[in-house]
Amino acid sequence: MSIQLEQMHEREQEQTGARSGAVLGFDTSTAALAAALIGSSGVLGEVQSVAEKNHSVHLIPMLQRLLREAAVRPEALTGIAVGCGPGSYTGVRIAVTAAKTLAWVWDKPVAAVSSLEALAYGAWRRAEADPAEAAGGARWFVPIMDARRGQVYSAAFAASAAGGWTRLADDGIRLMDGWTDELLRRAAAAAEPPQAIVFAGDPGPHAAAIDALAAGSHDDAAGALRVALDSAHMAGRWVAELGRRRLARGEADEVHGLTPNYTQLAEAEAKLRAAAQGREG
Repeated sequence: MSIQLEQMHEREQEQTGARSGAVLGFDTSTAALAAALIGSSGVLGEVQSVAEKNHSVHLIPMLQRLLREAAVRPEALTGIAVGCGPGSYTGVRIAVTAAKTLAWVWDKPVAAVSSLEALAYGAWRRAEADPAEAAGGARWFVPIMDARRGQVYSAAFAASAAGGWTRLADDGIRLMDGWTDELLRRAAAAAEPPQAIVFAGDPGPHAAAIDALAAGSHDDAAGALRVALDSAHMAGRWVAELGRRRLARGEADEVHGLTPNYTQLAEAEAKLRAAAQGREG
């Protein structure tokens, strides 16, 4: 019996160690409701649901389930990571509001993460897991979310051959056709030209622009540049990982001052403001 008790105690210690430093991360900026719990040993639990109109209904129960199944109590969390956008106007508000509420109730630090960076970072980590991809040189990862009227929410990140990860372009809303032209020009002028540009996210109506970039990426200016697409949904583990890194650097956000990154006004709000300005004029 004493041996069994000792083994049980050892397993409990192992589980406690694996759960140490746990960070809860989630994002609702896209059609995918993504959440994950990560600890010192990796992913403790992860869930994903593609039901954009129900994010507000399912988010809190999903987070409660994650914690319960991983046997992690809220007070044991190191912090909370949240995708702050850009993306769906309503979706971004849901996640940020939930993160602020939980951080205040649980008295935990919160770290906002670019939803676009989480998309791109996930694509990079998946590529690194492929030996053929990991053996390549520098690659650029370009997250895209449809913003309608030929526009995308996008940014750009570089993964160096040495494994470094740096931001190349800020989050913003861009015309897709002009953005792909700019990416080609940047690639041709880069000190460490990328061997590949990987678009991360759902191309939606912008698939033709990506195809055109691929067709034009073998000219003399860009060289033999490979263009690829990683269409995987948002994953909570990458939000949690990026947030964990921010928290480890002491970069927690002020809870009550945390705001979503909308990048642009929602269409309805923009029309209201335009109408109000017209009346004032």
